Amino acid sequence: MNVTDAIAEILAEEGVEHLIGFPSHPLFDDEAAKKAGIRPIVTRQERTAAHMIDGIARVTSGDQVEAFACQHGPGTENSVGGVAQSYAESAPFVALPAGYSRAKTNTDPKFSSLVTYQSVTKTAEQLTDADAVGETVRRAFQAARNGRQRPGLVEIPKDMFSKEVGDLDYEPTSSTRTAPDPDAVAAAADELVAADVPVIYAGQGVHYAKGWEPLKELAELLEAPVATSLNGKSAFPEDHPLALGAGSKSEPRQLNHFINKADVLFGVGCSFTKTAYGITPPEEDNTIIHSTNDPSDVDKDVKSDLAVIGDAKLTLEALIEEVEGRVDDDRGRYDDVVSEIDAIREEWLADWEDDLTDDSTPINPYRVVNELDNVVDKENIIATADAGNPRDFMSAFFEVTEPLSYMGWGKTTQLGYSLGLAMGAKLAHPEKLCINVWGDGAVGMLGMDFETATREDIPVLTIYLNNREMASYDTPFFGNYAEVAEALGGYGERIEDPGEVAPAIRRGVEKVENGTPTMLEFMTQKYTKKSRPDLE
Repeated sequence: MNVTDAIAEILAEEGVEHLIGFPSHPLFDDEAAKKAGIRPIVTRQERTAAHMIDGIARVTSGDQVEAFACQHGPGTENSVGGVAQSYAESAPFVALPAGYSRAKTNTDPKFSSLVTYQSVTKTAEQLTDADAVGETVRRAFQAARNGRQRPGLVEIPKDMFSKEVGDLDYEPTSSTRTAPDPDAVAAAADELVAADVPVIYAGQGVHYAKGWEPLKELAELLEAPVATSLNGKSAFPEDHPLALGAGSKSEPRQLNHFINKADVLFGVGCSFTKTAYGITPPEEDNTIIHSTNDPSDVDKDVKSDLAVIGDAKLTLEALIEEVEGRVDDDRGRYDDVVSEIDAIREEWLADWEDDLTDDSTPINPYRVVNELDNVVDKENIIATADAGNPRDFMSAFFEVTEPLSYMGWGKTTQLGYSLGLAMGAKLAHPEKLCINVWGDGAVGMLGMDFETATREDIPVLTIYLNNREMASYDTPFFGNYAEVAEALGGYGERIEDPGEVAPAIRRGVEKVENGTPTMLEFMTQKYTKKSRPDLE
């Protein structure tokens, strides 16, 4: 076989179900992926392809490592943002970009993925020997699957695809988990049990470790409130009495209250990266315990008093065993903690009631989010929101109850990210209602990939908050995107009456359940108010 067919066979052995990207690339052009039983999907923009694979990784806890491919030159130049986003958000996949022929690899101004992508991939190699195709691609999958999961990359010079390969005897890679140091676990248990106000902060690592049940068990054992990062949103049910919600640029008041009140803050499966889209915990008059599977996170931005390195689920299970031997069944503070959370939460929601139920026109975007929150079946959804105002409206006021039912992110994020995430989630879980909420800037960046959803039969529900500008930047835009959605083969509806918000959402859900990608375009106010308890 040649290199192209060998790579397709390797992908099949690794359990890859989707090859997503943009031609020209022999895995698409020669139908090599399709012949190997892998579904090829071509997007309208390379960045969307990476976002879709990112979404698949997120909602499968990193178990499903898919493949991305694109053309050499402009394709690789166009793809940097999507790969960089997945790297920053710790979403694994294997990128297989074509490269210029080996004779031109280092010729100015030829774009080199090998050189350029090193800062946004966990490993980057160039295939230079046909007989090394197995070991080279294996290293990319091994890197993607293990430790802190991130993209691995193999650049394939275009003259390599047709090279003959000798016997290929490929064994797929596996994933491993690291257990924490028992002494560190015991020390952490001592601190948590002795604390007057312990607070747990759960990150995306809890999702990847599938540590949802031990997280809840530890919280109830300690009678400790739980906050999540935006990446970790849905790792703890937000309808649980001990739930504080997700930390972000806009967040619930009770979360900010307890993060600042905690005498012991236990971060698990998180990086504690300082960002405008996460928490900034106080570092004085408290004890910070940091549990992560990536030692490079420790003391990077937040100085910890104790580090516990290991898989989040294994760490939580080990902590439960240690804590159980140190506490009685009832610590006697559960009711007081829950009452304090409830009192702050109810006061906060009362302050926002006018926005959440606003009957004015144009429609208040918080009215849309509130109706969405009330209408959809929380046991059957996967939701996400785009950068900017949609993120801030959703992060605090859209409540999620099931693991992996929300895809958040923690860096300065490129506009348009949410559509690809939702489409990827739908590919991985076709039985779920997959929703993305975005605004004018995001639709302008990647809105044409709504056509990918219709062409590839990926019925998602797109909620478009159209205030006719990038409201945070006072930049006017225009257009009727409900009509665009119809022209692209989906269902589109423009909503201007606040009384029609909930009925329109129900109609949209019904359309999606019948297999039609749907865009609901809500004409909203230019509204940028955020829930910022830290500024109160």
